[in-house]
Amino acid sequence: MPLSVNMGNQRDALLQTLEVRRGIECEACMAAARRRTEEDLSNISQALDEMERVHLEKGAAGKEDLAFHLAIYDATHNPLFRQLLEQMRGAFDSFWETPFDRPDFARRSFPYHRTLFNAIVAQDAEAARSETIKILNIVDEDIKEMSK
Repeated sequence: MPLSVNMGNQRDALLQTLEVRRGIECEACMAAARRRTEEDLSNISQALDEMERVHLEKGAAGKEDLAFHLAIYDATHNPLFRQLLEQMRGAFDSFWETPFDRPDFARRSFPYHRTLFNAIVAQDAEAARSETIKILNIVDEDIKEMSK
């Protein structure tokens, strides 16, 4: 099920993708909160720790952020979530290296990754959804601001 994105207008393509991702990501985080195992929590925790380490060292953590989200998707125990995220992300690989040539892209979302993890640990699906929305709202705001 290959995805096709018209990158003629990068801002619009990113916002359209984010709109779709919002629904998928919220549902995935809620499912992970309900279904996660201790092994899943260990995998998510390791990915989060690495993301935080790289973020604090370099100010950004693109690959590590993706690894964190993929670990959450794996915790859903539904392989379609990972496949969809990888396909959506794949369409934007060049963009995600340095979004808008700004290393501070979505940096404000960084603390919400830890609170998302905490919600998954607590098996609180609604809190996981809420924290996911906070992260994606910052991405939305940064796309609009940095693409001016």
